[in-house]
Amino acid sequence: MFVRKKVNKSGVVSVQIITKINGKSKLVKTIGSSDNADVIKSYVNEGDRYITTFGGQKAFDFSNESTMVRSIFQSINSHTEVGTEFLLGKIFDEIGFNAINDTIFRLLVLSRLTYPVSKLKTSDYLGKYHDLDYPVQQIYRYMDKLHSTQKELVQLISYEHTKKILDDEISIVFYDVTTIYFEIDQEDELRKTGFSKEGKHQNPQIVLGLLVSKNGYPLAYDIFEGNKFEGHTMLPVLEAFKEKYRLDQLVIIADSGLLSNVNIDELQSKNYEFILGARIKNEKCDIQRKILSLNLKNGESAVVQKDNLKLVVTYSEDRAKKDRHNREKGLKKLEKLIKTGKLTKSSINNKGYNKYLTMEGDVYIKIDYQKFEVDAKWDGLKGYITNARLSKEDILENYGYLWQIEKAFRISKTDLKIRPIYHRLQRRIEAHICLSFVAYKVYKELERQLKEKQTKLSPEKAIEIARTIYQVKTQIKGEEVAHVILITNEQKNLARLFHFG
Repeated sequence: MFVRKKVNKSGVVSVQIITKINGKSKLVKTIGSSDNADVIKSYVNEGDRYITTFGGQKAFDFSNESTMVRSIFQSINSHTEVGTEFLLGKIFDEIGFNAINDTIFRLLVLSRLTYPVSKLKTSDYLGKYHDLDYPVQQIYRYMDKLHSTQKELVQLISYEHTKKILDDEISIVFYDVTTIYFEIDQEDELRKTGFSKEGKHQNPQIVLGLLVSKNGYPLAYDIFEGNKFEGHTMLPVLEAFKEKYRLDQLVIIADSGLLSNVNIDELQSKNYEFILGARIKNEKCDIQRKILSLNLKNGESAVVQKDNLKLVVTYSEDRAKKDRHNREKGLKKLEKLIKTGKLTKSSINNKGYNKYLTMEGDVYIKIDYQKFEVDAKWDGLKGYITNARLSKEDILENYGYLWQIEKAFRISKTDLKIRPIYHRLQRRIEAHICLSFVAYKVYKELERQLKEKQTKLSPEKAIEIARTIYQVKTQIKGEEVAHVILITNEQKNLARLFHFG
């Protein structure tokens, strides 16, 4: 705090106590107004006494070190967390998201990375830890603006940055879908019950399709009705992405959940190259015989021709152990259910390990152990259906990167807490997904830079450390002094790596 003498239009001088909050002057108290010099002087003296009593502008006693330190502590007027802005805000700007000239956009994205909660709690968090006043209704109004005017720009900025760090090479993309459920009972036009990847089949949900580049950088996304078959989501996302950025040729990689004859026909008709996870046990008998006759050893692979497509088949002993373990686990579960008498005729189907069930007579359900043994010959085998003009080795290597999109979904659901979603309106649901998309892009760039700096820090650990870095501000002789507190070696190391503090 400090004393200000303000001359009014009438020539009268107002003596005021002023403080600064976030760089802006704020009136604390008016001591009095007068055009008499002696009276003004007395008002100034009264203002000095006020500040001395209530903090701010201090007359430090430097003859006593402990008194001086105590006086400095008492004069602190703000204490805010700044580490996440220094770390993540810098990356946010380097990507180019600062082209969106709304401070609230930046705050919502960084909050999603550091304190992912509801928008109401985000409003509270910004006030408590950053001394910022953003009522929840203001946040909602901005989300409407984001959805209506900025969503496309967000994806463009992300794409251009990814293109830059990949040396303009975006020819291979990866696609997958996940489901995001809502804690509600009633469906609407978007939130519908359907097959849930999270086991929440009774909850209305949406389907989220995500397109990423090699190394897992997010490129595009879209949301669909919760009851939409995942195989019908891929082409709309691909076509929109290809048209928006005028791309001539793309190789699309996706898992077997996206495999269907319709998708394959459409991909070929639109001149896409693709590598899709195959369901080799569902192939025609002649293809199955060719696969099993390969007698592959650990690490070996081979190509089986299938009409105008290639079926690349690999064998892994580790995968064989996992397949065997899962089969035995499924068998034990069936045996337990048989003993309880809970299985009925409707249980006999091809879902999972129910394929081992058979009917004896009219009412008796039993396990066909011969089917269980025959199934063992497929342990360790995996196939990929493709029309890509790549070598067998390149096909396998590129499909191996698909795990990164699974990681994207895991991080979005755990670290960024993309769900539960508390919004009801579709435009705000879409805005929430957009904020999470941007937050994941910042996360991936942080991950890339940490790797480039050859540090063992994970993005999660770096963010955790950043959250502990605070800045204090005080007033000394009318001048605001700010200081970043770096105490631990972890804090100092992070500041050194990213040049702040």
